[in-house]
Amino acid sequence: MTNVILLYPYFQPLSERSIFRFPPLGLGYLAAYLKEHGISVDLVDCTFLSPEEVLQKIRRSNPRIIGIYSMFSMKKKATEFANLLREDCDLLVAGGPLPTLNPQDFLQHFDAVVIGEGERTVYDIACVMEENTRLSEVKGIAYKKNGRMTFTPPREPIWDLDSIPFPSRELFDNQAYKSYYIRKFGYSVTSMITSRGCPFKCDFCSQPVFGNQVRTRSAENIVDEIESVLELGYQRVWFTDDCFTLERNRIFCICNEIIRRDLNIDWECLSRVDTIDREVLERMKQAGCRRIFFGIESGTDSVLSLMNKKMTTKEAVKAVKAAKEASIETGAFFIVGYPGETDDTILETVRFASSLPLDYLSFTLPYPIPGTPLYEKVKNRIITDDWSESKDFHIVDHKLIYRSHFSEIKLKFAILKGMVQFKLRKCLKDPVYRFIGEPFEHLTDFLFRLLN
Repeated sequence: MTNVILLYPYFQPLSERSIFRFPPLGLGYLAAYLKEHGISVDLVDCTFLSPEEVLQKIRRSNPRIIGIYSMFSMKKKATEFANLLREDCDLLVAGGPLPTLNPQDFLQHFDAVVIGEGERTVYDIACVMEENTRLSEVKGIAYKKNGRMTFTPPREPIWDLDSIPFPSRELFDNQAYKSYYIRKFGYSVTSMITSRGCPFKCDFCSQPVFGNQVRTRSAENIVDEIESVLELGYQRVWFTDDCFTLERNRIFCICNEIIRRDLNIDWECLSRVDTIDREVLERMKQAGCRRIFFGIESGTDSVLSLMNKKMTTKEAVKAVKAAKEASIETGAFFIVGYPGETDDTILETVRFASSLPLDYLSFTLPYPIPGTPLYEKVKNRIITDDWSESKDFHIVDHKLIYRSHFSEIKLKFAILKGMVQFKLRKCLKDPVYRFIGEPFEHLTDFLFRLLN
């Protein structure tokens, strides 16, 4: 059958500080689906490779189809590889969140763009190539016809997620990933996806591939995959679902199945603050949950309303404290400088975030993803589509990609201030913090207000 190469064009230096750099699992599920249906497929993960090694590996495979994944931080590399590999295959295909949202940009470099989920669509593309039929017969793509962009009928999402085979983890450099995380954290960790879709519509969040309709895997199917992860020597699992704790009964089923099989596995997940309670947290702890990350995003209810988060700061405090009481570590994400913010709301967010009893804290600048309400608000002020991290302020690797009434330096100062306050609160007891931390807060509040 047709030889397919799937390319993940993200180059991660080993000094990368992010804790969320895992194998490109979506391509792993896609590869497994193609293999199960008789398609010859290989996967090239650039994480531990040089660009030269990537090109050599692909060209040695002599593929008919090259599929390149792209999200917002990968557009430049994805298009660069497309141009370099133009003569090395019969068909260049783009897929992922950004091609789904902006197929016209990618059709300048690619022959076709997969819109949405890729498993069935890429299989059909491979069949078309094998049978020398037309791309117009494939649902869920955009392609050029007589120089004009043409869309085929949309493809229905896969409702039975248990029907998708476990990802082809053998195509990743598992030893490199395990060694990297053992050096970084003292344990090896890999990712899993147990559901698709998110019913919430946060102002800044984009769901172009999986959409808003939630589909879930069965507890038995999920725990079967956990066992396969353990067989590869991984010690911890990161559940990458948009909100792992969305359905209370499902969480109990998953935890009960892990406990029933007596699996020695630690795991982490993303959660909303309004989807957990003490009973759920205690069962999660029993089943191996070690850390929960909350997307809190702001320390003021007015800004949370602007973000359409459908939650409150009171709920955030309650959730973090409940997790700590269940002996589960907590992490949280915050955005500073959101459209509509003031100096006061930013300082309140920094104060709120640094005061929570968290084990991990992350601040970021607003990133207007195409297709989101946030993007619509600032699209006329966007100054660059390069999402690569800024190196101008080396301690804070973020970039302000649109004109804001806050300068990038001012927002980065707020982030640095928040991280220092967080560290001081963790290191100093209350009486000492009052003598050291509080003067630091007041001084940096004053300096922040002076900045443009």
